[in-house]
Amino acid sequence: MPTLDTAAYSALMSGLTTISARAAQAIRRWDPRAGLRLKADGSPVTAADEAAEAVILDGLKRLAPSLPIISEEQADQPHVASGSCFLVDPLDGTREFIAGRDEYTINIALMTDGAPTLGVIAAPALRLLWRGCIGHGAERMALVGDDGTSEPSTIRTRPRPEGDLIVMISRSHLEARTRAYLDGLPRSTLVPCGSALKFCRLAEGAADHYPRLAPTCDWDIAAGHAILMAAGGSVVAPDDAPVVYGTPDLRIPGFLAWGDPRGAAK
Repeated sequence: MPTLDTAAYSALMSGLTTISARAAQAIRRWDPRAGLRLKADGSPVTAADEAAEAVILDGLKRLAPSLPIISEEQADQPHVASGSCFLVDPLDGTREFIAGRDEYTINIALMTDGAPTLGVIAAPALRLLWRGCIGHGAERMALVGDDGTSEPSTIRTRPRPEGDLIVMISRSHLEARTRAYLDGLPRSTLVPCGSALKFCRLAEGAADHYPRLAPTCDWDIAAGHAILMAAGGSVVAPDDAPVVYGTPDLRIPGFLAWGDPRGAAK
């Protein structure tokens, strides 16, 4: 299993950006309810999910043919304990997509030895793209035309404010444990939002905190994790330990994302 060095991360960024922009265009071609069905776990999937995944898988196999790909809609997932691989969610926020909201994304992360190192998140309806490589910073771009992008602008997280925290919360998956945690946060303004956009808002300095104390899948958060850390933030387990990826069920029990890594200590 090859492990990519830091220089290779930067070389991959342009290709991953183009792949994400093409997948965004593929999603925009479909009616949100086309091919709608429920998977075995009760979550919805549409023709747009499948179209985006086909574009991404084809692009990644051309870009880095030696690297395994773990993607949400694949029936059989490879197990990758070390080295590098891609984690893909071709349409994160399918419920928001079906409901006609613009809060859905395409998430692609490069994992190395079980940790996110590079992430790209595209928001097709918003025509925006965020990308970041840990140690190399994070950027935001506009999606232009079918698969083009604008020039990137650098983004950074903001220091924790003296006043209210802006706290991103899940629009569709806010459960009791996270609600109890939020009740204990003093001076906070809650902003509901779907998909991995919540990580992007922290990364660009528009929000401060995103807690989720319920299980989620590796591909839901890996790209956002990489972008947020590249922008100066942090993502930790609820007990402040590192988030553990690559378990047999590819699930994360919970996490706390912070724009200001010192936020958890205040």
